[in-house]
Amino acid sequence: MKRYFYAGLLRLAAMFAASVTVAAQPNILLIVSEDNGPELGCYGDPYAKTPRLDRLATEGIRFERAFVPQAGCSQSRASFLTGLYPHQHGQIGLATWGFRLYRDDTPNLPRLLKAAGYRTGIIGKLHVNPESAFPFDFHEIKSANFARNTLSDYARHADAFIRAGEEPFFLSVNYPDAHDPWVRQIAGLPSNPQGPGDVKAMAYIGIDPPGMREMVADYYNCLSRLDTLVGDLMDVLDRSGKAENTIIVYIGDHGADMLRGKRTCYEGGLRVPMLMRWPGKIASQVRSELVSTIDLMPTLLSASGVEPPTGLPGRALQPLFTPGEVSWRTHYFAEYHTHAAAPNYFPQRCVRTDRFKLIENLLPGEVHPDYDLTLSKLAKEAAKRDIVGGLDLTRVIAQADAAVKQAYERMRQPARFELYDLVNDPYEFHDLSDSPEHTDILRELQGELYAWREQTNDPLLDPGNLEQLSAEVRSVTKKNAGKTFPWKYPKYLPSPLLP
Repeated sequence: MKRYFYAGLLRLAAMFAASVTVAAQPNILLIVSEDNGPELGCYGDPYAKTPRLDRLATEGIRFERAFVPQAGCSQSRASFLTGLYPHQHGQIGLATWGFRLYRDDTPNLPRLLKAAGYRTGIIGKLHVNPESAFPFDFHEIKSANFARNTLSDYARHADAFIRAGEEPFFLSVNYPDAHDPWVRQIAGLPSNPQGPGDVKAMAYIGIDPPGMREMVADYYNCLSRLDTLVGDLMDVLDRSGKAENTIIVYIGDHGADMLRGKRTCYEGGLRVPMLMRWPGKIASQVRSELVSTIDLMPTLLSASGVEPPTGLPGRALQPLFTPGEVSWRTHYFAEYHTHAAAPNYFPQRCVRTDRFKLIENLLPGEVHPDYDLTLSKLAKEAAKRDIVGGLDLTRVIAQADAAVKQAYERMRQPARFELYDLVNDPYEFHDLSDSPEHTDILRELQGELYAWREQTNDPLLDPGNLEQLSAEVRSVTKKNAGKTFPWKYPKYLPSPLLP
């Protein structure tokens, strides 16, 4: 059943907005960082130096278990801006490789808030195609800025936009850290960089070779620099006098670009930091419910007095704004398609509960092309840094504990299903899909995953669609070709958004 109807949607939003006074509408500041999971002090990370984000966490909600629907930049950003899963909106790969939304008229946050009287702005990359689908009034620093040029401009442009009028505003600020290259220090930030002797690799990686420690240290240095820049942005908001009527949301777009992180359905890729502050409306607390960045669109629209589009799969977070038990979702869903094109293509779906996680690999038995690519990428980074002894990750993994070694073998060439007990195995090293003691939970989660795919009109439930998409994506191997490739999947995949 197709549940997403567009006819009259923007007109309805505009009519509803007319009944809401400008004074009652809160400003919205959405802060997005690149390629980092919850490696922050407020999440208990022992190596993170993030005092400003830690302070923001104490002033509102820290969501202990927050996730993205796909661990990729464009895919994640399209999802929190539209409130849809990637298989619903169509941005299944990177915008820089030409992937795009199924439809230009997909409802999204800037479009609906603009219709409701908001000034809309974005600083930093949008990274979703087509950009014209997102009618921002103001856009500065349009590139990803991975060179970290003039980082003070983020706060400067934010100051200009926030002070430009008295209408309510929606501003999205998108920082380049902690995307690679992991740059140790830029313009004196951080003031006291950490070195390889100060940190250890994240536990979900499972290995911690000396050759990788320098990269991990600089990943944490990127987060420290990010923290300072977010602090500068907070200072701009405070000086404007508009902080008391502003909802602040901070999220990472997905996990770190390390092993078993970005471009996977493992916790290291899907789990992100998520903080919210709204003075007088959000109590200072930590919530452990399963929340997703697809929940942001219905939350922010509801807070602004705008009726969310019918059929959004996310839930408004308002019931979690005050302490107390709340009836909430028992299952969280996510997916993967590709990142670039052929080099990363390996479609997956997954579901998790408080305890268990099931991953379904839609091309079981095939070798995941991104596995060797990621190992090679990290080895090249070590070589660029002239790290003594280099970084032979294949050898390191071969010498790892049996469970870790098997986890990497499984990641490279997985079977159809992977099942993990996240209470006893939080880093997903022990696959239980063949365990007789877990047959019932396996079947239960298989049923939940299939039901979700049906309910959200997943086009890859059709083997023909999977075969056609696989052939098309695998035909594109080079980035320059991808930029201009005439992608056909928005036409032949049955968009769930059509009436």
